[in-house]
Amino acid sequence: MIFQMTVGFLSCILATVGGESLPPGVVIDHLSQNSGLYVGSPAIAVLANGNYVASHDLFGPKSTNATTRVLGSSDQGATWKLLNEIEGQEWSSLFVHRDALYLMGTTAENGHCSIRRSTDGGKTWTSPDGPHSGLLMADGPYHTAPVPVLIHGGRIWRSMEDAQGPGNWGSHFRAFVMSAPVEADLLKSSNWKITNRLGRDPGWLDGKFGGWLEGNVVATSNGDVLNILRADYRPEGGKAAVLEVSSDGKTVAFDPVDGFIDFPGGCKKFTIRYDPASKQYWSLTNYIRLRDQGGNPERTRNTLALTSSEDLRHWNVRSIVLYHPDTKRTGFQYADWLFEGDDIIAVCRTAYDDGSGGAHNCHDANYMTFHRIRQFRKWARTAGS
Repeated sequence: MIFQMTVGFLSCILATVGGESLPPGVVIDHLSQNSGLYVGSPAIAVLANGNYVASHDLFGPKSTNATTRVLGSSDQGATWKLLNEIEGQEWSSLFVHRDALYLMGTTAENGHCSIRRSTDGGKTWTSPDGPHSGLLMADGPYHTAPVPVLIHGGRIWRSMEDAQGPGNWGSHFRAFVMSAPVEADLLKSSNWKITNRLGRDPGWLDGKFGGWLEGNVVATSNGDVLNILRADYRPEGGKAAVLEVSSDGKTVAFDPVDGFIDFPGGCKKFTIRYDPASKQYWSLTNYIRLRDQGGNPERTRNTLALTSSEDLRHWNVRSIVLYHPDTKRTGFQYADWLFEGDDIIAVCRTAYDDGSGGAHNCHDANYMTFHRIRQFRKWARTAGS
């Protein structure tokens, strides 16, 4: 497959203040390496009044409780303030539904499946104390990330994995999809339908398939529902897995013959969303440029690329959004994003120099940053279009 690329329209510009490097974008939160805490799971939502809400969790050697920080901006991402710090919440998506803000993930690293609701823009939240208040599944361990939430066919859909299969990280993930009627109380576990759970076959991809995780539930042009997952495929990388979801939300299925697709940056977490204006699906991914190939593809996160597809199976790199030549301690990863008119707004888990030791490595991020990709449809054009 040939990935087509235009000139990057948002480059990694190094700014300095007092001799210290600053990452590109707007800094939402920063944790020095010395704190023993790292930034994980960035997520973003836009409230009905136009305010932005972002969240991230904490991990690292000094992380003792599952903690998620919720931050807000009332000036379109120029400045941010802390709204709340929630204990007992990890790996979570933010989304707005029926005039309320939701935070859906797990109660801890490899914890139970949970959801919280806020009716005041993220300042206060419900607590998942039981099956009627947001504790959706208490038979963990479960795994997830800030993956997209889809409204389609009168239901709200989200992917997840359990960690109950054989082996360790990657091999033990079993993919499934959750859904509930759009009018239902999302805090009640009985309103959620759960598909069967699919584990990996170690023989797929010529024995190089380590597992799947962090899926994107998307609707096709003919109304079918798919779950497109990050694929741990080494040493090549660049694959994603496409699971088919039944319309009633009861089953997921996978055909290894045509279920794996070429996907730039597919061995790291990505978010896919559909844009009705361009009639294309878009994603921000950790595509690996030719100059950076040869290392561990799962830990090469120094490029953030804008990609698109008309059919969810054939993807093109449209532009390099962020890039830094250092692959070891720089990362622009786990970007969660939304369309806003002609722009894309995004939050990123960023590992970058900070004048006090920088990030521990490219994975253990010390920043959450905000980015605006202006007029992305105008700048992101494939050759011949």
